[in-house]
Amino acid sequence: MNDPFQSAFVAASPRLSPPSTPLRSWLIHGSVLVLWALLFAMAFKVGNVGAWSVGVAYVLYDTVLLLFVAWMTLPILRPRPSPSPAAAVRRNTLGVIVASHNEAAVLPVTLSALLGQTDAPDRIVIADDGSTDGTAELLTTHYGLVAPELGSLSAASATHPSLYWLRLPHGGKAVALNAAVLCIDTDTVLTVDGDTLLDSQAIGAVRRAFSEEPNLVAATGVITPVCSRSLAGRCFQWFQTYEYIRNFLSRYAWMRVNGLLLISGAFAGFRTDAVRAVGGFDTDCLVEDYELIHRLHRHAQANGLPWTVRVLGDAQAHTDAPSSTGAFLRQRRRWFGGFLQTQFWYRAMVGDRRYGWLGVAMLPVKAIDTLQPLYGLAAFGLLLMYLVRGNFGVLAPVAGVIGAKIVLDLAFHLWSVYLYRRWIGHSSEANMAQAFMAALVEPFTFQILRHTGAAWGWWTFLTGRGTWGRQTRVGLVDADGARRS
Repeated sequence: MNDPFQSAFVAASPRLSPPSTPLRSWLIHGSVLVLWALLFAMAFKVGNVGAWSVGVAYVLYDTVLLLFVAWMTLPILRPRPSPSPAAAVRRNTLGVIVASHNEAAVLPVTLSALLGQTDAPDRIVIADDGSTDGTAELLTTHYGLVAPELGSLSAASATHPSLYWLRLPHGGKAVALNAAVLCIDTDTVLTVDGDTLLDSQAIGAVRRAFSEEPNLVAATGVITPVCSRSLAGRCFQWFQTYEYIRNFLSRYAWMRVNGLLLISGAFAGFRTDAVRAVGGFDTDCLVEDYELIHRLHRHAQANGLPWTVRVLGDAQAHTDAPSSTGAFLRQRRRWFGGFLQTQFWYRAMVGDRRYGWLGVAMLPVKAIDTLQPLYGLAAFGLLLMYLVRGNFGVLAPVAGVIGAKIVLDLAFHLWSVYLYRRWIGHSSEANMAQAFMAALVEPFTFQILRHTGAAWGWWTFLTGRGTWGRQTRVGLVDADGARRS
């Protein structure tokens, strides 16, 4: 940790001062594992659909979550209220931190979007995390910046007065973000990855939310994935587009009960003083944005602060997403490994009624999610075994369960695309015909890949060998090239 953040981080993080694990947390997490063992054992003890009980449990769990999201997102259907006369609220200052490590290929796209905002940010700090590619030449030649001493912030750009360069030795994304948070002087800080392209009105939407809601401490925008224009890239973009739609609608649902934990660090806004109060980003976590939201909730409960976390439908962006199987698995390995880290560190919050719906619903759901890949892969493996053996006494009723789930998923896919369009205020890259195909194909392809990457995340968590890994950014570059041609 950066020294200026050390004492605040020690006080706010259970990683360094772990409380005892309460019985309720042991029971919730343990029951998920015991239930899986019992359901899996039934495959060798009973016949008919009971032999696939682990799959039935997986289907039922996913169905309950779908129904919850469908119910909680119904307010999106209400007519949008007419704009009321602007209240006399203080306009928050807003700074942007672009965490960048060897992102010279995509930085021009990212910076062009930031500099072209309808509501320009007050500060843009490029937190250059020891880049060894052409980043330095790019910033000096094309953006009028003078290279500062290592560890220092540059003077403002000669051509773009809001642009600064924080030049750092390579220490990882969280270290770079912490250094930038310490030197930025705005009320709100927005973290943007070097491969993320903000829509022209995104900054204005974030600034407006933080200016109008004094208790808002963190907010995420809505992100659309962009992959390469190759055949594999188009397939991954197709699946990830619908995954992102469902995920952001799910965040909206949990936001309504103040149970939102997951924001996207690629495009996330924070109240600067709150981030400093809890000690910045955790440099030992694989998903520093996700962990920070836990710590903010924990700090708020301990100090009686009415802090809230939101997802903003009118703040939108595109981000580079994996375009190959290997890149996708590495991303999901890191995401799930970091999720397990965080769930372990904050296990004392699970089932705690002092946190409201966050404690009694969201965190227990996350306890189930820790073993979701085990349930999913076991269900798929048993299904393959029954097919190979020609065990039609089991396959026939199982086919009925799978068929009913596909029909439900199809209905939710189509409904979610419609809701999503209403929510963000315009049509998206998704369409109904592709949503129909995704509902049919996804359970036997993309979901298996997701669970495989998550299972790899378990290995990362247990061995402690997690790193960010190297990602090749091609989606936004391809998309930008297509727009220019």
